Amino acid sequence: MKALIALEDGTIFEGESFTGRGEAIGEMVFNTSMSGYQEILTDPSYTGQIVTMTYPLIGNYGINCDDMESAAVHPEAFLVKEYNAIPSNFCSQQNLADFLKFYGVLGVEGFDTRALVRHIRTVGALKAIVSTEDLNRESLVQRAQEWSGLIGQDMVQKVTCDQPYGWADNGKVPGTGFSTVQTGMQNPLKVVALDCGIKFNQLRILTEKGCQVQVVPASTDAETILAMKPDGLFLSNGPGDPAALPGVVETVQSLLGKTVIFGICLGHQILGLAYGASTYKLKFGHRGANQPVKDLTTGHVEITSQNHGFTVSIDSLDQENIEQTHINLNDGSLEGMRHRRFPAFSVQYHPEHAPGPHDALYLFDRFVSMMRSEKLRFNK
Repeated sequence: MKALIALEDGTIFEGESFTGRGEAIGEMVFNTSMSGYQEILTDPSYTGQIVTMTYPLIGNYGINCDDMESAAVHPEAFLVKEYNAIPSNFCSQQNLADFLKFYGVLGVEGFDTRALVRHIRTVGALKAIVSTEDLNRESLVQRAQEWSGLIGQDMVQKVTCDQPYGWADNGKVPGTGFSTVQTGMQNPLKVVALDCGIKFNQLRILTEKGCQVQVVPASTDAETILAMKPDGLFLSNGPGDPAALPGVVETVQSLLGKTVIFGICLGHQILGLAYGASTYKLKFGHRGANQPVKDLTTGHVEITSQNHGFTVSIDSLDQENIEQTHINLNDGSLEGMRHRRFPAFSVQYHPEHAPGPHDALYLFDRFVSMMRSEKLRFNK
């Protein structure tokens, strides 16, 4: 079935839908990962975006229930060079097309994805529409231009949880208490995870590291969080513009110095705003499992998994109180920072490696170590 891909600048690509009829509008972005398409599709950070994969063959290992990073598919549409309809993998339970159709997400193949990616890298991320319904090129371009875009839009409200829940035994536990986990430790750490679009593997790793985890909606205020008496606060990834979340920023600002804080991706940007810094939109963002980052404190280079379109401005950091710890080796943008007085640190990338390399897993250990140190200090 014919599908047209129209960008706001008038560029048109013609492909074929492999999921039937449909239409989607969003910001056109690309991901450079060679695998991990199921984790990418179930990452809430892609809400409001149309994802193009740079790797040419997608779908070859199918879909399985263990690789879900949330309970839904979040991109508005999924674009590939070639779709493999016959997966071959012992874990496969379903093919990609059926998976996308179940969640009502349009899949398109059979066009020059390399040309699309090169165009985005040249002019920047663009508003776009993909359709099998409307094949009028002028109409599609106009509709893409009229879409509001992501800047200034609170996308977190679309993906945050409705009610608090715990996490144990690799799954959700309804309720407002910390999950009970078999950590092998006498005094497990209590972590409140602020859900701005959290991924399941973040919760799995925190649990594996000996934490009892309570996930709360992004709208949860500081008083409610402090009443839970957590040892630490985890700020998750999520979609959209961090500057559109003044309520969340105010909450985090109120918690600085009162508990250990670890933020990743959107959580990193929120923490930056709480420090008084500013954020800005990158030309085409960082999305993929092969992004090089240098740890300025050790000199080590990590290959990281990333998915973000906004970043914290280095020039806006309060250098007296905030230390820059990581930098992106491709474009020099900020990838990590820590507070010099308060127990708070963050990174722009995804250390939970879902999908991606395990280079940054040590950050969860750092979070645990900081919580234990603070706990000992206050118990003296």
